[in-house]
Amino acid sequence: MLSLNKIVSPIDFSGRSEGARYAGSLACHFHSELTLLHVLEPIRYELGAYDFSGAVMSSLPANRKGEAEALLANFLPDAFRNMNVRRVLVSGDPACEIVRFAHSEGAGLIVIPTHGYGPFRRFILGSVAAKILHDADCPVFTGAHIPDAPPDEVRSFRKILCAVDFCPQSEKALKWASNFAGEFDAQLTAVHITPSLEASGESFDPDWRGYLAQSAHEKLDAMQKNAGTKADVLIADDNNIPLAISGAASELEADLVVIGRGSSDGMLGRLRTNAYSIIRQSPCPVVSI
Repeated sequence: MLSLNKIVSPIDFSGRSEGARYAGSLACHFHSELTLLHVLEPIRYELGAYDFSGAVMSSLPANRKGEAEALLANFLPDAFRNMNVRRVLVSGDPACEIVRFAHSEGAGLIVIPTHGYGPFRRFILGSVAAKILHDADCPVFTGAHIPDAPPDEVRSFRKILCAVDFCPQSEKALKWASNFAGEFDAQLTAVHITPSLEASGESFDPDWRGYLAQSAHEKLDAMQKNAGTKADVLIADDNNIPLAISGAASELEADLVVIGRGSSDGMLGRLRTNAYSIIRQSPCPVVSI
């Protein structure tokens, strides 16, 4: 059974509020405490453009904080009725504060939509999302394809794809994916991508592909035994790992992709070269463990 006692949903008051609604639906299912977290960034003054008096300058931070508190208090007032919801305002660097808050609260999940407007627009390709993914010590639920509507507890998570590469973090991701799938009675498939030898342009033993596939099956069987999981298995060969996983998710009509992160070894462990690309290219939301 998967326990998510606390879920953190960073918000920026943009027109796109799917992330918060989605987080709210997940919090309902898991009976979690939901925190709507807004980070008030420091003012970056452009001196010379205007001549502000000292009184005006000193009042700006207080005014901004008051405006943010009012927006936070009135953010989606009818969306979280009868729920355990906290509305928290902090100041500082968005990525650092989100990670720090989630860690200090012992959060089980951070939910971030990567297609918002305003400051969170940088989550698409910028360093903010990458820093959260790199530094957060809890799972991060994100992606450019979080549906417009909140998840339906019965129907939305029918098929889950977990990408593994046999690094230690992959077994942890597989366990999390299995527990999540169990919550929704979803079909779980574990996929591993082996290197494609044909793309090298060099001659190779035709049996080598079969050897790689067999070796991957054996390793995945051992991983599943250790993790106590019973996922279906898919082995494919491709040198473009993000594209292959995206293709597998589309072919299986997956509702969620789960990947491991945080290891410097393995094909998925190299965050900047593969994991973030998987998040950007995935046709469905991604949870990185």
